[in-house]
Amino acid sequence: MDQQFASDNYAGICPEALRAMEQANGGHAPAYGDDAWTQRAADAFRTLFGTACEVFFVFNGTAANSLALASLCQSYHSVICAEAAHVETDECGAPEFFSNGLKLLVAPGSGGKLTPEAIRRLATARGDIHYPKPRAVTITQPTETGEVYTLAEIRAIAAECRALGLRLHMDGARFANACASLGCSPGEMTWQAGVDVLCFGGTKNGMAVGEAVIFFTTPLAEDFDYRCKQAGQLASKMRFLAAPWVGMLESGAWLRNAAHGNRCARDFAAAAARLPGVEIMFPVQANAVFLKMPEERLEALRGKGWRFYTFIGGGARFMFAWDSREERIEHLLSDIAQEGLRPS
Repeated sequence: MDQQFASDNYAGICPEALRAMEQANGGHAPAYGDDAWTQRAADAFRTLFGTACEVFFVFNGTAANSLALASLCQSYHSVICAEAAHVETDECGAPEFFSNGLKLLVAPGSGGKLTPEAIRRLATARGDIHYPKPRAVTITQPTETGEVYTLAEIRAIAAECRALGLRLHMDGARFANACASLGCSPGEMTWQAGVDVLCFGGTKNGMAVGEAVIFFTTPLAEDFDYRCKQAGQLASKMRFLAAPWVGMLESGAWLRNAAHGNRCARDFAAAAARLPGVEIMFPVQANAVFLKMPEERLEALRGKGWRFYTFIGGGARFMFAWDSREERIEHLLSDIAQEGLRPS
């Protein structure tokens, strides 16, 4: 298949991650995370964030988010999220399942963002025993529409959480893209801003598989290793989940990859916005671009072999990865332009 832009999950493994996996494959190593690669990866995260933190490696984002939220809550608790949050719309009830019944309290909002006001409204709506007790807040960074919380917005949310006695979780499936967009350090966007636990995405950043669950409020990580084991997330050959992180973090590829995807998205959006009949639906702040076009135009693009999703607002979502090629982006733009010139 030639390069597509339906998802950054379509991309292959970046050289830095692949090289580290090949190196980890050179001989035997202890199992279940008791190996040098896993220790080295965890230490690389501590260096990156500039703080002591507890680090766990799981296979995918659904497990990362769901187990992290389950670790913050009992079954009678609730988690406040935006109505477009991935944990609400795309996790198949996994947060509820792994917590034995926590409830997601959904707040409406623009761009998939939560606000302190919306959090307080939901957290204080009821205090009786018949209602699931608010325990945590989760924010998606960047959001499902590709918008990025500013540092000030995260700090304001964290302050509201502290005032209400809530924990703050960050779904960072594309965390690297947010860092590249804001030009800030990972620490500034997380523990320094008041985030308790982060799910740092590796798959969409250039790895084959693997996410990191990072607890900055370390007491919250108690027994998280047992939770991972019970959920089928303890890799016997853990070094192959950990080693790619070593390659990504120590080389700086995690940030270069994200910056490339973001740059491709900005360039694509700028060119697409000049085409007749094309509307940019949301601000382009990371590696996602949503285009609003007539349905017949979307069908014509599909007929030319292009793949994309229309599950948010009906527009075509295009995602740009670490390996997005300029000539292929130009090809897509050319096809969009040609379809716009056809008589309706």
